[in-house]
Amino acid sequence: MPHPFKSGTLRRTLVVYLLIACLFPPILFSVYTYSSLHSILTNKIRSGIDASLKQEATGLENVFNVLDFVSKQFALDGHIADLMNRYLTTDRTYDKAVIKKDIEESMNVVNFTNPNLGLTVYYMPDAPEPVLFTNLTVSPQFGIEGLPPFVQYRGASYFGPHRTQFKDSDNTVFSSVRVVRTDQDRAVYIYLETNSNLFGRIMNDALYGMKVSHYLIGQDGKTLFADEGTPPIDPASLPWEMARSDERASLEPYHGYYLFGYDSPQGWKLVTAVSKSAFNKEIDIWLRRMAILFVGAFGFAIVLAMLIWRKVYGSIRKVNREIVRMTGDREAPVQMMNVEEFDQLLGNFQVMKTTVNDLIAEIGDNERMKYQLETEKLLSQINPHFLHNTLNTVQWVARANGQEEIDTIVTLLVKVLQYNMGKKSLIVTVREEIEALGHYLELQRYRYEDELRFRMEVDPAAENFAIPRFLLQPLVENAIYHGKSEEDGEIVVTVTRTEPDGLRLQVADNGPGMDEETIRRLFDEDGERPRRGMGIGLRYVKRLLVSFYGSGELLRIRSAPGRGTVLTVDIPTTLNEVRRDDQSFGSR
Repeated sequence: MPHPFKSGTLRRTLVVYLLIACLFPPILFSVYTYSSLHSILTNKIRSGIDASLKQEATGLENVFNVLDFVSKQFALDGHIADLMNRYLTTDRTYDKAVIKKDIEESMNVVNFTNPNLGLTVYYMPDAPEPVLFTNLTVSPQFGIEGLPPFVQYRGASYFGPHRTQFKDSDNTVFSSVRVVRTDQDRAVYIYLETNSNLFGRIMNDALYGMKVSHYLIGQDGKTLFADEGTPPIDPASLPWEMARSDERASLEPYHGYYLFGYDSPQGWKLVTAVSKSAFNKEIDIWLRRMAILFVGAFGFAIVLAMLIWRKVYGSIRKVNREIVRMTGDREAPVQMMNVEEFDQLLGNFQVMKTTVNDLIAEIGDNERMKYQLETEKLLSQINPHFLHNTLNTVQWVARANGQEEIDTIVTLLVKVLQYNMGKKSLIVTVREEIEALGHYLELQRYRYEDELRFRMEVDPAAENFAIPRFLLQPLVENAIYHGKSEEDGEIVVTVTRTEPDGLRLQVADNGPGMDEETIRRLFDEDGERPRRGMGIGLRYVKRLLVSFYGSGELLRIRSAPGRGTVLTVDIPTTLNEVRRDDQSFGSR
């Protein structure tokens, strides 16, 4: 098979065409919609960030407005200021306690009505006890000298973001300090902090729906707050034309971030930095979805191409397989594929296959008939030879012993001639062959008397197997002529079964043996005619094996001078033939 995507293959052509058909629509759709969709998504994200930024900034402005309003209540309100003056001027402990209670109640009322307030402190820096009044416990290091200045707004100073001065908390807060109006020369301040959780609620990434970085810049242009892990920025170098909220301005990155800024009327600035990856998250999601669409279209095209290729090219492979299978299994019918065009082709191939099989069968029949004719021709040459030898035997017996044994010898002769002349089928059982061979050996005993001993060893399990007629007698005759020795000559005929489905016929003698050249001449059909016709019998056996089993190599000779000769025939037990008397016969 060629490489699946080799140039010029049907599979590659199908894949390329289907890829073009499946990928062209999504590519065209993506190119057509990308520019407009990119602009829509960008404006949507910018609008969301601007809205969240404005919400945060408005929250901070409200915080400072609340601090301004409450600090004015505590510092400038006539009633509270009067209480503070009375507290500072009286020396009576009871009066101080009553006034302190009134001031703390006023503080609690104001803090209750303003939940965004936290720590509230009346502070006199030069007094022995600087903290005059407070609603919460202050830290021992309480003071306003080290607070980071944020902005001056409406007569008050604002600080932060910084750590709260509430003793039991470390949250980040904003604070304000305003001078309390009193009749004393000594300075008194009202110190206010925002609620300890307020700053975290205002500066919250959840408003944006993405990870952002906050920068809070004070009135003096210094960055007072930045989220942890954010890159530092120099407020003086900020491109404010890009950081301001203006949807009409082009959006350009600043050190890998997009900046969005808000200038508060209170004098401070809030800048939000969004990384390019976070800003483009929705656009990237859209691009990934388009990529998944392309991958899906690509996979669909591949699968569709494979299905079409499997249907078309697979059918071609089946046709090719039927052609190849014909060389090994010509009788198997062609398998149709339920595709009209290919079934028509396979139908024509089946007609051709049937014609070829008929021709091959006809040739095989002709060859078998030719071998059988040649075998019968050799048999007709061998039979007179046997008849001559047998008559000689009768003659010798008559001379030596008189006429009493003539009847027995003639009877045996008749049986041998009847079997050899082919009155029965060419296929017989081992039992029938052995029985006929026994008659022949009985005749030979009369001739050779004590010169030769004959012994037959037949496996009972092999007696019913089918073999070609007249297979053993030529082997035995060859052994008589080549195995006869001066004394103690012996010929052993053995028939045994071999595993898994075989039959072994063996004729062994203890005669003088033969060399390789003599063995070769026995089978040489073109050489000099063997003496006394001995080679004719072996050639007959070889042709018999070729005719019925397809190979003459089933006959083997093992011999050496002075070591006797062993003729062995190994044949399968499966042999089917129709007997001449119209009886079906086969291996059993």
